Amino acid sequence: MKKYLLLIFILGFTCLVIAQEKAEPWFKDGEAQIVPAFENQNDWIRTDLWVETTFDTDGDGKPDRMHVDVTRPKQTETEGLKLPVVYESSPYFAGVAPEVEGAFHDVHHELGAFEKEIVHPTVTRTGQRPIISNTQIKTWVPRGYIVIHSSSPGTGLSQGSPTVGGDNESLAPKAVIDWLNGRAKGYTTPDGTEEVKAYWTTGKVGMTGTSYNGTIPLAAATTGVEGLEAIIPIAPNTSYYHYYRSNGLVRSPGGYLGEDVDVLYDFIHSGNESKRAYNNATYRDNEIKNGIDRKTGDYNEFWAGRDYLNDMEPMKAALFMAHGFNDWNVMPEHSYRIYKAAEEMGLPVKIYYHQKGHGGPPPFSMMNQWFTKYLFGIENGIENGPKAWIVRENDSNENPTPYPNYPNPEAEKVTLHLKATSKNEGMLTVEKSKKQGTQTLVDDYHFSGDSLAQLATSKHRLLFVTPVLKEDLHLSGLSKLNIKLASSKPAANLSVWMVSLPWNKYPDAKITDNIITRGWADPQNYKSITESEPLIPGMFYEMSFDLIPDDQVIPAGQQIGLMIFSSDSQFTLLPEPGTTLTIDLDGTNIEIPVVGGKKALEKAITN
Repeated sequence: MKKYLLLIFILGFTCLVIAQEKAEPWFKDGEAQIVPAFENQNDWIRTDLWVETTFDTDGDGKPDRMHVDVTRPKQTETEGLKLPVVYESSPYFAGVAPEVEGAFHDVHHELGAFEKEIVHPTVTRTGQRPIISNTQIKTWVPRGYIVIHSSSPGTGLSQGSPTVGGDNESLAPKAVIDWLNGRAKGYTTPDGTEEVKAYWTTGKVGMTGTSYNGTIPLAAATTGVEGLEAIIPIAPNTSYYHYYRSNGLVRSPGGYLGEDVDVLYDFIHSGNESKRAYNNATYRDNEIKNGIDRKTGDYNEFWAGRDYLNDMEPMKAALFMAHGFNDWNVMPEHSYRIYKAAEEMGLPVKIYYHQKGHGGPPPFSMMNQWFTKYLFGIENGIENGPKAWIVRENDSNENPTPYPNYPNPEAEKVTLHLKATSKNEGMLTVEKSKKQGTQTLVDDYHFSGDSLAQLATSKHRLLFVTPVLKEDLHLSGLSKLNIKLASSKPAANLSVWMVSLPWNKYPDAKITDNIITRGWADPQNYKSITESEPLIPGMFYEMSFDLIPDDQVIPAGQQIGLMIFSSDSQFTLLPEPGTTLTIDLDGTNIEIPVVGGKKALEKAITN
């Protein structure tokens, strides 16, 4: 009898040990936790393969194949464990073009004038197989995810051609997700027939990345591909028109004066050298060159095909967007427009905004919960509660403040009117004054927006300010400029800054630290962004456009200033100085989104 009891005890203990040693994901507080058995990098299984797509963009008569790498815990092989996937795709993994003089468009010319041909640098591919990238791996594999990367079409060892927002850049990650779910084929070599199966995954996929790498998750989601459950795009470019144009105006992204789609094409084209001549002739020198239309800046079919807002109907993935309010490269409007559309579609959505520049993910615990909910199916409530998380001005990016939504539901548009006090200055007032007449400014790009905002007076800009704020004032959402103006020439730039004054209160701060928001427009597009026409010199035109979204608390002691000028040396084309803009003050106003509405504003500015 004792022998039997001992045997039962030994068997039970053995089973308990086996059960304890079996590695599997575990969760605490709604988040995937690190599993010690998944931490040893030497145990990770790393392979690469090529996934067949449904398109042929390099003209060889065969479907392009995308290069993919896989990193997974050994237990997916030794124990048959199936896990979800965190996926990042990029055109940058294999290197980019060097800095070459003349590779950017020359911006020093008259508006609508002929531009000389740019220089086209060549990318030398970097990186070795099987590793495409180590991004995401150390973060997610120990927490029970498989991590994959892929190089986008025409980059690295992926076949095809870059198109900078064309359909193939949406269909490429779709093919990879289809392969993960058994609907597409993967191969051990770029041209071989030996297949690779993704037998180690549940098929549930989450995508994330920053900038271009954040654009691709959205591109994949717009295909409606089954298996893509959740995405976290960080500072994504959601419309190449909004990246390189603004209300009909040819406008560069901040820090990259003269960049355009053709420049970005050359920058990322690291793919097969033997295909470059065909790719360049087909896309860069034909489709892109003819489509970007730097002469008028109008929105056309080329731009419409690179605007993901137009493709969102099939989208099903849960969307968690992140952006910086002071990102003047990929401006925060990119995330705002997609977030609002997804919300209207009834998709699970959240948005995280911080007060800094380009990039910046949400707090990791929020990302972890998002993927835990939608990839593992753990009910952690992340989809409930506040939709918007905004980092306040003096807080850490890890400490955002929750709000019911963005814009703040308590924000109301308040119209501020222009009242002249001197030749090029004036006041912003809640009540409209009678017959303020006109004021003029003379374009001169030699005066930067920063310098114009600091000058006590200048003929190169108009500046209108509120009374000094007696209380903090919270702005949340989009400001809208309604303007009536005339130009001395058939074409002119129009630039607008909303700023927080006085600057001398912050002697160590950069001027750009006190920008509330900005906006740019082409008066030739006063009817629409799809149709421009030369201005009749001296004739007044009316137009309205939104400024870049913002959420900012303007502190007591400051004044809100509206600065109107012409060429912006950091963003626009730079024609010869001398164009005169005449602003009809009675026909011009700005609508600002004030939390608490008109009462809050009046209270803040009342003496």
